Amino acid sequence: MTTSGSSPRALLTDDQLTHLPEAHPLRSGGTASSPMIRAMCGDRPETPPVWFMRQAGRSLPEYREAREGTGMLEACLTPELAAEITLQPVRRHGVDAAIFFSDIVVPLKLAGLDVDIVPGRGPVMGTAYRTAEQIAALPEIPDSAFDPIREAVRLTVEQLGGTPLIGFAGAPFTVAAYMVEGGPSRDHLLPRTMMHRDPEAWAALAEWTARTAGRFLAAQIEAGASAVQLFDSWAGSLPERDYRRHVLPYSAQALAAVEHYGVPRVHFGTGTGELLPAMKEAGADVVGVDYRLDLDEAARRLGPDTPLQGNIDPALLDAGWEVLREHAVDVLSRGRAAVSHVVNLGHGVPPGTDPTVLTRLVDLIHGREPDAPER
Repeated sequence: MTTSGSSPRALLTDDQLTHLPEAHPLRSGGTASSPMIRAMCGDRPETPPVWFMRQAGRSLPEYREAREGTGMLEACLTPELAAEITLQPVRRHGVDAAIFFSDIVVPLKLAGLDVDIVPGRGPVMGTAYRTAEQIAALPEIPDSAFDPIREAVRLTVEQLGGTPLIGFAGAPFTVAAYMVEGGPSRDHLLPRTMMHRDPEAWAALAEWTARTAGRFLAAQIEAGASAVQLFDSWAGSLPERDYRRHVLPYSAQALAAVEHYGVPRVHFGTGTGELLPAMKEAGADVVGVDYRLDLDEAARRLGPDTPLQGNIDPALLDAGWEVLREHAVDVLSRGRAAVSHVVNLGHGVPPGTDPTVLTRLVDLIHGREPDAPER
């Protein structure tokens, strides 16, 4: 990745470009000079780029209308619908990137595992994976199974023009935790126990989830994604020593699987303030910071040369405009401690968020609000 002040066209090396299709938006120049890609590569555009995790989702009435009568995983694997949902927040809010509409358990579905997303509960496995024998029997995903993902990305990129698409995958620990627990958990006790009781079985499961995550990200990149994010929902439940021993190698494996493409790789986790240096070591080009840690402190822990992403508190989206505005301006100010800053929330958009608040927040960040902060 380049450093601040580098030419946007130099974001990828000639060798990296050869791994991308000729029509890829980074290779053709469509997204290479976008504010989002520049910021992810350590440049600082005049206007801070912004996107929101879970921006394509339940907060939008057009999303609820499009999804009516369609299950979550079915929507993710229906290319035309997934593309439409991905594009909705770009049209409405004017954000600087689209995030591919998917879910962390989609690769499990593509592998033929019994998994569903139960409304009000989340991902639920038909079978929990807790023994070495079960893990050894996990199938490899045939390449053709990724075709709906490739088609959805292709349809999306066709309509995005110069706005980059960010690909997405669940991190190995979080996906493996769902597989061991059989569903959501408050404390992730079973996978944490498995790491120590049967470290060989844990390593085999984590390696399988890392491999599937890497292939999932690669399919999105090859179809046109200009950046990717590895999302670790549950890593914050781990002490650093366990993260480094039992998790970091597999997150690194997933990120290394797409390193040769040269696209920016974002690594984000919740409750991971104490793990940020280790998450960077896993291969992150951009480190996402949740709402629990100020960005200037994150920059101190990571070094000022690390691009940061974050970290407006989602709780403040419904706290009134003046409260939200003051907080957003503070986040922008603290983000200047890093070489560059991609503005985002410190977690996903809550489903009850008023979409007009997000649009106004984008206008503030882009300097279009009458009371926008000076750049």
